[in-house]
Amino acid sequence: MSVSKPPPPHSHFPPSNPSSHLPLPPTSSSSLSPSTPSSAAGPPSPAMPPPPSPVKISMQEHFAINVCPGPILPIPQISDFFPRFHDFPITPLPPREKQVLKDKDKDVDADREKDRKREREQEEDGDFADSDDDDTYLGTLEFNLLFDQENNCLHCTIHKAKGLKAMDSNGLADPYVKLHLLPGASKANKLRTKTLKNTLNPVWNETLVYHGITAADMTTKTLRLCVCDMDRLGRNEFIGEVRVALKKLKEGESKRYNMGLERIAQQTREGNNQALDSGAPVAEEERGRILVSLMYATEKNSLVVGIIRCAHLAAMDSNGYSDPFVKIVLQPDMGKKSKYKTSVKKKTLNPEFNEEFTYEVPHDQLAKKTLEISVWDYDLGMSNDFIGGVELGINAKGERLKHWFECLKYKGKKVEYWHTLTQQGAPSSD
Repeated sequence: MSVSKPPPPHSHFPPSNPSSHLPLPPTSSSSLSPSTPSSAAGPPSPAMPPPPSPVKISMQEHFAINVCPGPILPIPQISDFFPRFHDFPITPLPPREKQVLKDKDKDVDADREKDRKREREQEEDGDFADSDDDDTYLGTLEFNLLFDQENNCLHCTIHKAKGLKAMDSNGLADPYVKLHLLPGASKANKLRTKTLKNTLNPVWNETLVYHGITAADMTTKTLRLCVCDMDRLGRNEFIGEVRVALKKLKEGESKRYNMGLERIAQQTREGNNQALDSGAPVAEEERGRILVSLMYATEKNSLVVGIIRCAHLAAMDSNGYSDPFVKIVLQPDMGKKSKYKTSVKKKTLNPEFNEEFTYEVPHDQLAKKTLEISVWDYDLGMSNDFIGGVELGINAKGERLKHWFECLKYKGKKVEYWHTLTQQGAPSSD
């Protein structure tokens, strides 16, 4: 019995390399029974096309399909970001909405309104000076001045300030008062009060004393009182100042002042600079002054010299101060017994010594003696700087001669005098 061989499978694709294609499934004609002859079938019917089979592609073709860049987008122009460069009209932007004040801003506005109301009430009471511009009003300063001619002292009592200008971000200030004697304002004649925190109406009730002020100074000097705001993070700020001509102050009279602050500090600096530029001679008292006491003790046949204090010394160090001490020598030289030296006072231009030294010398020989007093600035490891000196004796003049004469005349009595330090007759070495 012979079996017919099934017909070869039909395909719509041409034969190709079998290594690159998958095998195709058999057609429907192959499903017929092999025992049925082809002639036994009826008329041939049209054959159904087989479903397409998946095509196997290479890896290079796969990647080439997936990296297609697609359409090229246009490059953005600068006119897209700045509409004013467009040729066509642009719709206007919507109007800004008013910013709503926060609660903190409302509180600040309320505090400012209260301050304005308080200032109006104080102006009506007469506490404020008449001023239409708030910036021109700086406040008032209340103080007392007393000149003690017997002790050559000027007492300055700073009571209080009222209505000072706010200098800090919190609407307050940290005020203090600084005093200078004009002309010749320097650290030597500067005094200052303590600093009071966060107030526009400070109360100090503090007394500052100038030593070595003579009657002649009262006729030529002017006292300047500056109110400043202390700033720890930056430079202290100037609020205002007042000036008092001391010639209007009577001896022994305590006079009370209540003056409005003014802004004239810049004019003062310009005036001082002009005075320096003009080459005006420096006054002798700018080297400083010294308070000396002399007494001849008859029971010991000795001269007692007291070095009490110095005032307004010249600054010799880079920090604006000096480290002063005093040397005294009785000439003609009597050896080691004729030379004495006080202790050193650190970083001050107004030192207080209160030290006494004794020279054993007969009274009848004092007329031939000369007392040399010199003030020095101490420098560690270097030669000391000469500040100024004074000579007392028969050959002296003015107050120096008068002081020596009274010491010889009034035995057993301590005689005190202020003397001006000069650079004349400076020792060749310290």
